[in-house]
Amino acid sequence: MKFRNNQPPPAGFQLAPMIDVVFLLLIFFIVTYQLSDYETELDVSVPTAEEGATTTRAYLEELINVRSDGTIVMEKKIYTLDELQAKMERLVRVNKNQPIRIRGDADTRYQDIITVIDTCRKAGIWNVSFATQKPKPNR
Repeated sequence: MKFRNNQPPPAGFQLAPMIDVVFLLLIFFIVTYQLSDYETELDVSVPTAEEGATTTRAYLEELINVRSDGTIVMEKKIYTLDELQAKMERLVRVNKNQPIRIRGDADTRYQDIITVIDTCRKAGIWNVSFATQKPKPNR
């Protein structure tokens, strides 16, 4: 007596869709990495600190650059204090724990930094950090 084999033939493994997904993920991470460096203002030379280090940015962290003349730059756009407060209020509506990093120039007046912090506090931002860098070694 002859029995039939009711099992389907083995399924083939398709590599093309998997390669497409891997390339899309790779492109996504390359683009987002470039955007994170885009926000750093080259005119701002952050102060040095012995314990200062370049840390990775927190998730959704926004950078506020304060130039030596007190100009506020965020996302390559110059902001007034009112515009900055409106932007911070929009960010807080989306994320209550919105992290902010202030990159103040080493020559910035202390009052300018305090004014930016005060504007962030008025908008409801409490998670504020400051950018520093390690001093260059003496040769």
